[in-house]
Amino acid sequence: MSFTLLSSPLQGFTDYRFRNAFHKHFGGIDTFYAPYIRYGGKLEIKGSYQRDLDPANNEVPELIPQVMTNSVDEFLHSVAFIRSLGYKELNWNLGCPYPMVTKKGMGSGLICEPQKIDAILERVHAETDVIVSMTMRMGYLEPTEILDVFPILEKYPIKNIAIHARIGQQLYKGPVDLDSFQVCVDTAKQPLYYNGDITTVQRFNEMRERFPSINHFMIGRGLIADPFLPSMIRANTTIYPANRWERFRAFHDEIYASYDAYLQGPTPIKMKMQGFWEFFTTTMPDPQKAFKKIKKAGNTRNYVQAVNEVLKDAVAKDKKA
Repeated sequence: MSFTLLSSPLQGFTDYRFRNAFHKHFGGIDTFYAPYIRYGGKLEIKGSYQRDLDPANNEVPELIPQVMTNSVDEFLHSVAFIRSLGYKELNWNLGCPYPMVTKKGMGSGLICEPQKIDAILERVHAETDVIVSMTMRMGYLEPTEILDVFPILEKYPIKNIAIHARIGQQLYKGPVDLDSFQVCVDTAKQPLYYNGDITTVQRFNEMRERFPSINHFMIGRGLIADPFLPSMIRANTTIYPANRWERFRAFHDEIYASYDAYLQGPTPIKMKMQGFWEFFTTTMPDPQKAFKKIKKAGNTRNYVQAVNEVLKDAVAKDKKA
């Protein structure tokens, strides 16, 4: 059975600059989800969201906008916005696990309120023609909470339900709960996508074998940590290309230049790239040593030197292996 690979959005990381560079240098992803639109008390779309979703800024095969809200007015406003840009589908984020979100009854904190979910979906489907898809956890406190939501979702033409196989309270800690995800597979009557801890080719193959009825898989943190992962999954190989670090360097230099042109001052670009390197270094020969070098770089010149040293070390260790 064929499969589809999707990029799960990570706020602060997978904006159009990253997506375009990733698709250009690595490929392997069929559909990208944009980081969620979130409102700040007014029915206004921030400029950063407008730029991120502007079709002129996106060079990927397919992009799906996402919204995180517990307000029907905000949902309807975001529908009008994304439809004005030509998008036909809006993904609703009921998966975000962070307390600053869940305490406000959004993200995975909304899963325990099926009636509220129902009320929002009812108006959205009555008043718009947008295609709605869902991104969810299995619950916030318990992995059974999602089971009370499935009957609500069945009332509407939901395109799919992408489920991260954890509860919100876990954040990203601890193992994914595959037994509870299997209960979702056995219960849901609408198409399910799998999300959670796909970090290696072996892990992906294990998920395919464990859930043979699933043919859509979302990759989130694993995609940033190892940008080669999607293409290696497609080739079903654990062998990296011979020019691995050259390609990674070209990708890095492109996103660095893009963010450096956008962010103002040395501190923002340092923090932005440091965030990426927290992921990048996890797949390098000596993660702690590599990240320490990046973190110590206090200015542009030192940062470039640190990147040179880290990649030189990676090449050298690959040759010894």
